Amino acid sequence: MSLFEEGGVVVSEDPRRRLPRGTVAGVWALVVALLALLGMSFLPSPYVIEQPGPVYNTLGEVTDAEGESIPLISVDGAQTYPTDGSLDLLTVQVVGSPERRLSWLDVALAWFDPTKAVVPIETIYPTGQTSEQRSQQNATLMIDSQQDATAAALQFLGHDVDPQLEISGILDGSAAGGVLETGDIVLAADDTPVTRLEDLREIINAGEGAPISFRIDRDGTERTVEVTPTAGTGEAAGTWQVGISLLTVYDFPFDVSIELNNVGGPSAGMMFALGMIDTLTPGELNGGAQVAGTGTIVADGTVGAIGGIRQKLWGAADAGAEYFLAPSANCDEVVGHVPDGLQVFSVATLDDAVAVLDAIADEGDLASLPVCAAG
Repeated sequence: MSLFEEGGVVVSEDPRRRLPRGTVAGVWALVVALLALLGMSFLPSPYVIEQPGPVYNTLGEVTDAEGESIPLISVDGAQTYPTDGSLDLLTVQVVGSPERRLSWLDVALAWFDPTKAVVPIETIYPTGQTSEQRSQQNATLMIDSQQDATAAALQFLGHDVDPQLEISGILDGSAAGGVLETGDIVLAADDTPVTRLEDLREIINAGEGAPISFRIDRDGTERTVEVTPTAGTGEAAGTWQVGISLLTVYDFPFDVSIELNNVGGPSAGMMFALGMIDTLTPGELNGGAQVAGTGTIVADGTVGAIGGIRQKLWGAADAGAEYFLAPSANCDEVVGHVPDGLQVFSVATLDDAVAVLDAIADEGDLASLPVCAAG
């Protein structure tokens, strides 16, 4: 700074200097980029978020459509016994849909939350599937899961459940059209008795397009019909199709009802089965402890993998569970993602799950039970 007199007035030079033109341009470019980024953060993204959903105790009560509290599992026609503690089933809530897309800001915030998972929208909603169609599909899967869980539990307890394959739908223009009907019970294919979808599919594919003889029960009358399969296309290429949908139905010795509204999918099967076993046997299967778990189940007691296992682990921990039963097929996703205070056991069958509960109830050696380990 310099001072000089001009007409008796002291004048000083302006200390502010103009920024170089390049710097000004750079600042404005940064401002514009930030504004553009902020605007883009509110644009719809191709992702949805999975997060922990409600937790339900299969030994407890739920609220029905009329707002009344009723048992989640109820039995009519057989002796039941008091229970204690909990056998919690976990759910995953999906935020976002094809009709209501999440913003990029929602997605970015979810990335930093360990309880949430960001997944491509087509993973949850296949191309062309609406939210309503997905809900209907999950409702059907839930009904099937309840039937399979009941069959697994009752067979574990020594009951005969007499599984049969019922035709639940026929594809328009398919080989079965005009020959088989909805409601038919498939008793045998090519003179081989069938009670499992996998067995029927194997017989059809083994024929490589040759006509298949179906022995069916239609309205109480047995008859034999013939269907000629057609070659599968697209994802079904290399297989043979007759164009029917099948549902496994059972003849249970007594009625077991499950009341659970607004929950879909097959992943609660194992916990339904455990809740039934506890309800139908003396004592407390879980020793009165709070146990959570997840896994599909089929009638022979095999426990299958599910989606959203990490979110379910967090849901169990938040609900106060001490122990968690995880499908062995999900172990790779479990390792390194177990919340503090939760002990996770690996199970592949209903027998495995009951063995864990027995050890918990008897205060046995939990360290000897299978767990999810790296590799």
